[in-house]
Amino acid sequence: MPCPFHYRDCESPMSELFKALERAPLDTRESTARLLDAVAWNDAGLIPAIAQQHDSGEVLMMAWMNREALEETLRSGRVCYWSRSRGKLWRKGESSGQQQHLKAAALDCDGDTLLLQVDQTGPACHTGRRHCFYVSLDADQGRVDSEPLIDPDTLYGVGKA
Repeated sequence: MPCPFHYRDCESPMSELFKALERAPLDTRESTARLLDAVAWNDAGLIPAIAQQHDSGEVLMMAWMNREALEETLRSGRVCYWSRSRGKLWRKGESSGQQQHLKAAALDCDGDTLLLQVDQTGPACHTGRRHCFYVSLDADQGRVDSEPLIDPDTLYGVGKA
């Protein structure tokens, strides 16, 4: 049966490395290369990355990273994602100017999700909002709960000659 989450080897146990880290003492170290080899990349070679404002804890967005994007982010300190729609690396802010600067990165306990603590300049969402999670849900309805900080057409220079 195929994995509902589209992960390679979904039926198999988590990586032995991440299993070993569950009981590792504080300040145990492992090479980044070895950790990335053990990450549960999906069938497309991607991992979900959650961007969180480092000083407030505000969740800004979720995007996808491949290994190249993650390695570039760790090396440069400027967050880079993988654009599934464009099929290429997407350096956050390259068209809008609204960059994310990496403060810290952490893998979750299973090695299948990444948390990026960032310093976000301006809106994180392509809609011009501070964050991408602006449609609140309850049992009966959804509600838009924030205004754009910047008009998206202004943000991306739409209509400028």
